[in-house]
Amino acid sequence: MNLLGLKLIANIMDWSDDGVATSEYNWLQLMASVKYDGYSDFRAGSRFIENLATWLKQFEPADRQTAYDFVKHRLVYISGAEMQRAIEAFFPETVTPFFRRLAAEKAGIQPHEVWGNREGSEAFERILRRTLFVGLSDGSRIDILRRANSSRISQEQVVPMMNIGPEKWTDLGKKIRERDPNDEKFEQVYLIDDFTASGTTFIRFKDDEWKGKLQKFNKMVGNARESLKDKFPIADNYALHIHHYVSTTQAREALLKRTEDANAAWADRTYGSISITEGTLLPAGLKLSPGTDDAMIALCEKYYDHGLFLRLIEHAGEAEQTDLKMGYANCALPLVLEHNTPNNSIPLLWAETPGGEHGPAMRPLFRRRDRHG
Repeated sequence: MNLLGLKLIANIMDWSDDGVATSEYNWLQLMASVKYDGYSDFRAGSRFIENLATWLKQFEPADRQTAYDFVKHRLVYISGAEMQRAIEAFFPETVTPFFRRLAAEKAGIQPHEVWGNREGSEAFERILRRTLFVGLSDGSRIDILRRANSSRISQEQVVPMMNIGPEKWTDLGKKIRERDPNDEKFEQVYLIDDFTASGTTFIRFKDDEWKGKLQKFNKMVGNARESLKDKFPIADNYALHIHHYVSTTQAREALLKRTEDANAAWADRTYGSISITEGTLLPAGLKLSPGTDDAMIALCEKYYDHGLFLRLIEHAGEAEQTDLKMGYANCALPLVLEHNTPNNSIPLLWAETPGGEHGPAMRPLFRRRDRHG
């Protein structure tokens, strides 16, 4: 552990009491080694302790305790190991119970009787064979999902990214027919991603048109079906399932409402039903809120550089925002994921700006890899 970094933090925080310093050192060392040092976008030679010292120093002395208390008591960090558990739990805790209920209905038995009933277990296997799993981004970690379920899901049932061309569609159809001539079409499709905070990227209605990943997938399926005709491997009126390993309550509620609206509005809808599931549902109280987090909200406003919004204005405009003080879609999350920090988290955690006419320079605690600016 970097003792120089710890002493620097003690200096910055003015921990003159040896007992306070020792207690905080122990906490910092524990959290750095167990979680925070694993953040993938720390620069070479720099880990949590060094970044925390630099981050705290940007605040005026009177504001540093508020910032430190936020990190100690409000920050939520999802580690690589925790995300892997969420991925590994997807099949046994989300897919299996749902398919068992479907199989029980087909066999005319109770769900708990499926494994002990030949007709029920065969129905379950048939439903599983007719299921396609599609990753929506790198974050879907399809490689981990596939390895965790190598004895359950075949290679031909998994597509790592959503951009599927005619050749791949044809190959998927060929493979499903090779496994069982009677299983000619996929009847269940899972779209999988790692995290959603607002649901905006997945589906939104703006400028009198539908946008987002669901609209793109629906259009892609419609075009491929029209082009490939009988060779298209997905059944008409298939069941579509949207699964995120981690979701906020805000995103879940938004997805339920927007998919309901889309179902009613889309004349070209390719799927028959749609469901929304998640591995971990973050509570509504996670986000910073007035009355509970007033001191930290004040820091978000005081140390905000509006140049951040101007740089990301095209992306932020999709959520109809006028600033980014509370993050994308004003989600105000105190959240960090091991592989990147969501832009829905408060920018004081992730933003890096030079400062100038629009506000002070912003220094990140967990630097974000930005896809939008």
